[in-house]
Amino acid sequence: MNYQAIKAIYIFEMSRMKRTLFQSIVSPVISTTLYFVVFGAAIGSRITEIDGVSYGSFIVPGLIMLSILTESVSNASFGIYFPKFSGTIYEVLSAPISFAEITIGYVGAAATKSIIVGTIILFTANLFVPINISHPFWMIAFLVLTAVSFSLLGFILGIWADNWEKLAIAPTLIITPLAFLGGSFYSISMLPPLWQKITLLNPVVYLISGFRWSFYENADVSVALSLMMIVLFLVTCLIIIWYIFKTGYRLRV
Repeated sequence: MNYQAIKAIYIFEMSRMKRTLFQSIVSPVISTTLYFVVFGAAIGSRITEIDGVSYGSFIVPGLIMLSILTESVSNASFGIYFPKFSGTIYEVLSAPISFAEITIGYVGAAATKSIIVGTIILFTANLFVPINISHPFWMIAFLVLTAVSFSLLGFILGIWADNWEKLAIAPTLIITPLAFLGGSFYSISMLPPLWQKITLLNPVVYLISGFRWSFYENADVSVALSLMMIVLFLVTCLIIIWYIFKTGYRLRV
């Protein structure tokens, strides 16, 4: 394992966050805080609590997960797409490093950025509502697994995209709607039986449910099932990335 190569890619990607601090950190935190204030004030006045948890506190895990999903995909997809766009990807591919080292460098930086954003949002939300983390270890585990998994997905999308429009399609038209419909702002037990079954087809439900359980021990689905789904998704993304580098799909053009 070439740790120097991983470190070089990781530091290069993290340095871009420092240069675009407002876009990378401040903007998503402000956006999520506005979600929290608007939804907490508008809906919280009508729904006082869900499963014994005040509505303002209930939506915090969902908002953090919403931010983690979108930021992970956006950071990772841009991180690998820009070298393709500028042509510097060939320097990376010709270097004596494996696909695993390239992936770890780019995905590790993207996941780190989204975890930083999620952590800031957690502390910011704590200024507005009381937050109780019943299982800190599992909270961190879900946070890291989700950030890494969706950074892998973003990495795949960045390789797949051949223009800027395609790069923005997935976060805007797929990830964000799935997060909104995955129980970020409500419990799926509040839905009619038919819609509960339909909602369970949304993979984001399992992520949000498991993450919320680590806070308040309330879950829409089994915690074990949530972990199994996210691990399965992570492994699937790794297999796809291995295949991409093996075949040179959208890389050797």
